[in-house]
Amino acid sequence: MYNEPAFRVEGVAKDYWLGRHAISVLRAVDLSVEQGEWIALVGASGSGKTTLLHLLGALEKPTRGTVACLGRRLAPPPLAPLASGRRPAWLFRTACEWRRSVCIARQARFRGARIGYVFQAYHLLPELSALENAALPALARAVTRRRAHAHAAELLTEFGLGHRLHHRPQELSGGEQQRVALARALVNAPSILLADEPTGNLDAEASGQIMDILRGLHRERGMTIVMVTHDLRLAARAQRILRLRDGCVEAAPQEASPS
Repeated sequence: MYNEPAFRVEGVAKDYWLGRHAISVLRAVDLSVEQGEWIALVGASGSGKTTLLHLLGALEKPTRGTVACLGRRLAPPPLAPLASGRRPAWLFRTACEWRRSVCIARQARFRGARIGYVFQAYHLLPELSALENAALPALARAVTRRRAHAHAAELLTEFGLGHRLHHRPQELSGGEQQRVALARALVNAPSILLADEPTGNLDAEASGQIMDILRGLHRERGMTIVMVTHDLRLAARAQRILRLRDGCVEAAPQEASPS
């Protein structure tokens, strides 16, 4: 796992169906992201940036091709049917469904441990405090409430929200809510962060704060970051810029300066 790239994408295509017509969003994408690398994905609206990020995060399955994370294939192909023999049909179906459920559960555990996700919308639960929102992924992995809250509080304090732990989302600014979302993405100590327009809803000052946090995560923790953005100035913070055009990935004309 340590010698494997963070992501390896080979021949990936993604189609969506509109009635009887297939709409190709991604076409034969090949991509490798090394561990500890910071990549910015840019491109026009509808070019497939978010779709590619969803495939990297195992939130969607490719129509064709393979996506591997740290050497582990994501969204495995349909399971080969078990030989039914003389077993009843219901038992045959149950066995196949059980195997599929096990596969999905294993993938979810892997994703929860290795990959953090930040969206443009904050997706915080309004009835929970900042601390409780940030701790949720740890609680989902059966970490004790005390440990989950302690780690969440540590992250929130690091991000300048130590005085806002018990405030609910509606009592926080947009920048503060996005910092809570970042703490939530990092509470399980993943090695990879996927960020989909993390500054899209923020003003210049709050955007700068979020980008400073991302830079610190990359420099000080060696975190792998794949970030979608429309802002080329923000993309220039990354080590490498990739552009999506007509469903394909191409290197940007000019390499970004190191973060």
